[in-house]
Amino acid sequence: MTVIGAVALALIILTIVMVLLLRRSIREKYAVMWLVIGLAVLVLGIFPGLLTWATALLGVQLPANLLFSLAIVLLLGVSLHLSWELSRAEDEIRRVAEESAILRAEVDTLSAKVERLTAERDTAGDDGDQDGQRKT
Repeated sequence: MTVIGAVALALIILTIVMVLLLRRSIREKYAVMWLVIGLAVLVLGIFPGLLTWATALLGVQLPANLLFSLAIVLLLGVSLHLSWELSRAEDEIRRVAEESAILRAEVDTLSAKVERLTAERDTAGDDGDQDGQRKT
């Protein structure tokens, strides 16, 4: 029964990852990790002796302890990677916000110049019309 449960879990993981990939809800670099996890669960489900062999090879007393240790290492790796990605995203957001502020300041400066030049042109045009009317 354990073999069927592990194979079912692996197939569920693989199916979910494939659906997310097709919907473009997950990036490929993250999907690869989940596909590897799904395939590892599938292999261990089909060949449970591999886990027992790895347990004996590494000197771990119980296969469950090895699974928990691997899960902890995997979670630490994912956490570290996501922290790195978050730091990069924060730096990019800060850079884009600074560029946006600089561009907004330039737009405001140019808008003020346009308004000033338009006002000067209108004032000069009004003065010229009044002078022209006085001469006739």
